[in-house]
Amino acid sequence: TSGAINFEGKDISKLSITDRARAGISYSFQQPARFKGTTFRDLLSIASGSDDENKLVQIIARCGICSLEFLDKPIDSKLSGGEIKKIELATTIARNPKLAIYDEPDTGIDLWTIDPMVKLLKTEQEKNDTTTIVISHNRAFLEAADSLLFIENGKIAYSGNMDGALTILNDLSVCHYRGTYDVEGYSGGYR
Repeated sequence: TSGAINFEGKDISKLSITDRARAGISYSFQQPARFKGTTFRDLLSIASGSDDENKLVQIIARCGICSLEFLDKPIDSKLSGGEIKKIELATTIARNPKLAIYDEPDTGIDLWTIDPMVKLLKTEQEKNDTTTIVISHNRAFLEAADSLLFIENGKIAYSGNMDGALTILNDLSVCHYRGTYDVEGYSGGYR
């Protein structure tokens, strides 16, 4: 496939990861990295630009992490997939990005954690005026989306809201956009 990804009027597809971060773009991977010797506190401090414990506690509380002891756990320790996913979610939120991209945010997460996670992403999006893209096959994320794009074989198969999507829901990749976008000649904006 080819094309460009424009954000705030600039093609970001060729920017380095560092330059994307400087532009205010944050990405949460489907399979988060585990940094040997790094603690959750280290990651949050770097992401938020602060080592103020009160600020870090507020971030982890919003993400459903209740234990202060969790802050000092090494990321490479025996954490569950769900714990690692919550760490990455908290790190992404701590950056307060202009654009947050979440790739399958429910990977490794318990079923009872999905609805609170959907609410958290929606709250953070509205509170910080963040453009949020969620790539998911989970209906809870679809139903919370302002708008949907279904992509099949590299082409936009559907663009609209959940009501119109019900007739074509299959094994498609789904993206939620808030803000403006330009994908290979298809432009639009959603809020």
